[in-house]
Amino acid sequence: MINKEQPKLLFLDLENSPIISYNWKRWESDAIAVQQESYILSFAYKFLGDKKTHVLALPDFKGYKPNTTDDKKLMIAIHKIVSRASILCGQNSDAFDIKKLNTRFIYHGLTPIDTYKTIDTLKIAKQRFSFSSNSLNELGKYLKLGEKVKTGGFDLWLQCMAGNKKSWRLMKKYNKMDVILLEKVYNKLAPWIKTYPKVSDPKTPTKEMECSNCGKQCTKNGVRRCIDYSYVRLYCPFCGHWSRGPDIIEKKVKK
Repeated sequence: MINKEQPKLLFLDLENSPIISYNWKRWESDAIAVQQESYILSFAYKFLGDKKTHVLALPDFKGYKPNTTDDKKLMIAIHKIVSRASILCGQNSDAFDIKKLNTRFIYHGLTPIDTYKTIDTLKIAKQRFSFSSNSLNELGKYLKLGEKVKTGGFDLWLQCMAGNKKSWRLMKKYNKMDVILLEKVYNKLAPWIKTYPKVSDPKTPTKEMECSNCGKQCTKNGVRRCIDYSYVRLYCPFCGHWSRGPDIIEKKVKK
């Protein structure tokens, strides 16, 4: 359970419509003209420490009509949710989800949200490991954490855009499961993150021994000696994360 003083980490994943365009060829072809830009279909999220994973989709809002491209009400709701977060976590979220959200935010005249830090599980997988595949589904299977919901392919997106209620239920289930799997993968990778945005509040003296990853109590485990100083190493027995103690033991004076 997260303390009230701690920044909020938000797990997120979105599903969007395809761009509809005119092309001369099917393979590796530039669009001649765009008939319809991409928009957001659904958004799944969960705050670290909460029990429930949530998902919002276009049909959840009053006035929804099949084949609509108006995602303004959905984007306003997403904007409020993301504004509450201090850290955003997603799979390939730095390159895709966050930029896609910003694109729709600015389209609808919403203000920028720039007070958060980010954790991208795809980047961590690439930087620290050599998995045969870094996709969320393959990471979930390899780490024995589960796998994504099967959608049956692109037809699900087409059916949702056409307003099919059964397809929308599957889409929301698929989107929600992505966040559930994302959190599991994150928990597995978190101890390996070197530059981790602190979850615990560094200004609170009683929390100096808290793990910067999960917020639980660390134990002192040896001393790390650097060229100019030494410091206590902290180890979290709950998640396995190593961190640096708050106090410098000794500092060498340069002559």
